[in-house]
Amino acid sequence: MIDFERNLSLLLDAEVKFVVIGGFALYARGSSQLTRDLDICYDRSRENIQRLVKAIEPHHAHLRGAPSDLPFLFDAETIWRGLNFTLTTDLGDLDLLGEVQGIGQYKEAAMRSTRLELFGRSCQVLSLEGLIAAKRAAGRPRDLAVLPELEALWELESLKSEADAGISKSTKDPKHDHGKRSGRQRG
Repeated sequence: MIDFERNLSLLLDAEVKFVVIGGFALYARGSSQLTRDLDICYDRSRENIQRLVKAIEPHHAHLRGAPSDLPFLFDAETIWRGLNFTLTTDLGDLDLLGEVQGIGQYKEAAMRSTRLELFGRSCQVLSLEGLIAAKRAAGRPRDLAVLPELEALWELESLKSEADAGISKSTKDPKHDHGKRSGRQRG
């Protein structure tokens, strides 16, 4: 079983630059979909890869689904020379993506994300629009099956944003003030 909170804390404490993507991002954005792993899109700078490896290495990362006798060295050079890794660690399954289909690399994923509070910590999480683009690009039946829910959530989020913008505009418009700022009603 994955420990989402502990995995996120390890990465945040190590100051790893990453965006939460995949199933946990779906869940964080309001989806009913469940997941068994944590997927992140990580910045591929050498410094960030060093921080990423330092955070994960103590938790015995190895390739998920690979034969146990397959040699795999989890170090910065391996991550630098690779791109996407599906790992199993002592804290659960962790997918490291240097590039996300339909989105691009970390910089593009970061531009299509917003910060959410997860377990009391601020994390970059791929937006609903970004998740929709990634799921469409992946094109697997399980990705396509979640699109109607994501599109409905995106529509609700858009309506809420429009409503909030309307409220903000009316409260800032002196014609709609009605004395509420001073706490007095106009007579």
